[in-house]
Formats: sequence, C-alpha cells, structure tokens
Amino acid sequence: MTKLQEKWNELADVKDVLAGRDWFMGTSGNLAIKVNDAPLQFLVTASGKDKYKRTDEDFLLIDATGEPVEANHLKPSAETLLHSAIYTKTGAGCSLHVHTVANNVLSEHYGRDGKIDFKGQELIKAFGLWNEDAVLSIPIIANHADIPRLAEDFEEHLTADKGAVLIRNH
Repeated sequence: MTKLQEKWNELADVKDVLAGRDWFMGTSGNLAIKVNDAPLQFLVTASGKDKYKRTDEDFLLIDATGEPVEANHLKPSAETLLHSAIYTKTGAGCSLHVHTVANNVLSEHYGRDGKIDFKGQELIKAFGLWNEDAVLSIPIIANHADIPRLAEDFEEHLTADKGAVLIRNH
C-alpha cells in the first residue's frame, strides 16, 4: 500500500468517526491530512460531498497553494486555505474542521471576548497543560465569507502543532 493510500484510509476512518458524532451537518465541515512535507501535499475533503458516506471521491490531493496536484472534476473544500496555513506554519499532520451545535453556541456566547477560557478541566491536559492553575484559551475569530481573509485571521492563531480555533457562528 502506498503512503497516499495509507493516508487516504486514515482520513476516511477519522471522517467515519466524526460523522458518527453528527459533526458534519449536511455537507459542512472538512478534513485534511498531510501526505508529504517537501513538496507540501495533503489530502482534503472534496467540496459538496456527504461526509456520512464513504466513496472513492471523498478526498483530493492538494499542494501548498490549495490547488489540486492533478486535474480532475473534484473541487477542494472551500476552507482548504485554512488547512494549508496549518501545514505551512506548524508541524501538524492532520487538520479537522467540524460543525457542532456546541461550537456555534460557545462561539456566539463568548464571541465578543474573542476567546473562551477553560480552567480546571481534564480536557486541557490534551494540550500539554498540566499545572493546576493552567488555562486553555481558544480564540474566536470572525466568520468572514471571504476565505482568504478568514485564512489571514486564522493564521494569527497558529502557534503550535496542536490547538483549536473557533469561527464565530460557523
């Protein structure tokens, strides 16, 4: 099995798990997994595909500029530039963009603050925060319809190989 096929299967398995949690309402959300560092190439979900189904056209291989490596009829996810920014600025190997009711409620409730803070919760240990007084701050950015502008705001918060960013009401 090639590295590309291994990554394809890995991303398809992640998609199945997240779809089972109902994190892809309609055709929303998108996923990506890095295949190569140099040149940067990653698989990303194809636009408009039902994430609750597994097909041979779920993902396409993309380069650092967000363009398909090979010409085909598939269109990359609208937020492909967000995934590209993650792989360009961090050592992350996978990027998940999901849509949940909780994301929307929290991002609206704390949106004016520009962040939501978590303290004293077990979950923050997943981000390497082990001190009792540690605080995990998740930024909340504006939901720009202009994807390059959204990617620009998003990039400001890419400071580590793992993390989270909420897009307000998205």
